[in-house]
Amino acid sequence: MKALTLLFAALFSIQLIAQDQKQELEDVTQAAYNYIDTFYKADTTLAYKSVHKNLRKVGWWYDKKKEAYSDKSEMTFESLISLAKRWNAKGDRVKPDSPRLVKVLEVSDKIAVVKVTAEWGIDYLNMVKTEDGWKSVNIVWQSKPKFSLSQ
Repeated sequence: MKALTLLFAALFSIQLIAQDQKQELEDVTQAAYNYIDTFYKADTTLAYKSVHKNLRKVGWWYDKKKEAYSDKSEMTFESLISLAKRWNAKGDRVKPDSPRLVKVLEVSDKIAVVKVTAEWGIDYLNMVKTEDGWKSVNIVWQSKPKFSLSQ
């Protein structure tokens, strides 16, 4: 009887852990979609939910006229909010076929890494789990790549 009770307790514990892990994956995924929609919908409330106040975002934009990438562009949380308010404010930057893809690369108990593909290009989000949920703290991005290699 004691062995049967221990077996049920172990199975119940495994089920709870699996549910917790599934919820973490869903929460990380939602935070990444919030990041995209901050710009797509010009909705800064989503950034407050999913981007850390200590954000460090760096990236490069390809200039077709110069046929070269820009110098490194850096962005703080405040400048992200400012850009989100105006980037698609008229609703003309995002089309029905604009990419809105989230690929979760890894989730651990405190950190996660996600690749986002959006109208402007690709972003790699380094997330941390906070009291308020998952938040992007470091973002590296570039405009639409000419090529992409992965293992």
